[in-house]
Amino acid sequence: MTISDDDSLELLKEIGRIVANTLEAMGKAIEPGMTTAELDQIGRRLLDVEGARSAPELDYAFPGATCISVNEEIAHGIPGPRRIAEGDLVNIDVSAEKGGFYADTGASFAVPPVARSIERLCRDGRRAMWTGLRQVGAGKPIAGIGQAIGNFARKNRYTLVRNLASHGVGLSLHEEPTEIATWPNPRECRIMGDGLVFTVEPFLSLGAEWAEDGDDDWTLYSNPRAPTVQYEHTIVVTRNGPLVVTTPG
Repeated sequence: MTISDDDSLELLKEIGRIVANTLEAMGKAIEPGMTTAELDQIGRRLLDVEGARSAPELDYAFPGATCISVNEEIAHGIPGPRRIAEGDLVNIDVSAEKGGFYADTGASFAVPPVARSIERLCRDGRRAMWTGLRQVGAGKPIAGIGQAIGNFARKNRYTLVRNLASHGVGLSLHEEPTEIATWPNPRECRIMGDGLVFTVEPFLSLGAEWAEDGDDDWTLYSNPRAPTVQYEHTIVVTRNGPLVVTTPG
């Protein structure tokens, strides 16, 4: 999607605010002993109140309003009976549609008490995302995003999951530009246009390099098994850099 008018931008900002507020509330609601299904229901109620629809349910018939992945699960976790425990690393991915516009956001939450290495991983996961976001701007190469994140990961002795990429969003959950690498990709030659809408969502890890399928049709696991975090914003490319639409407010 490319934003070309103020009305469309305001609608994108509205759904961006809704998913950001939902993610923030779900993160604050995490408690040891609750199930991921109970956490998902909090997200569902918040989306319903705003008149928004879960994007993974709407576009892919996903069995939940949000994706909740715990520990070895790193993406597309199905909400269910799994109970969250102290020390867990919980990733929440919230994407939704309202008025024909979509936004997508995500974050990882460490449930105290956790090791200092996990605290650092969460802190640096956000830093990696912002390192990529700072490369966004009209006329700049898309490859700069993955190159900057790759440099950050290497400097700080992390790995990046290399088969879960950022993507276009706006009029559907996944659209052009597809497969935006958050790792160095020498084959990437596309240029960002003014108004282009996409996500930036690196998966930073203490050792994992791939996401692999599990026993169900959705959940992806770290390979090799290692703590992994994901942080994600939906942005609009402008001449002055990224306009982040998935901020709470």
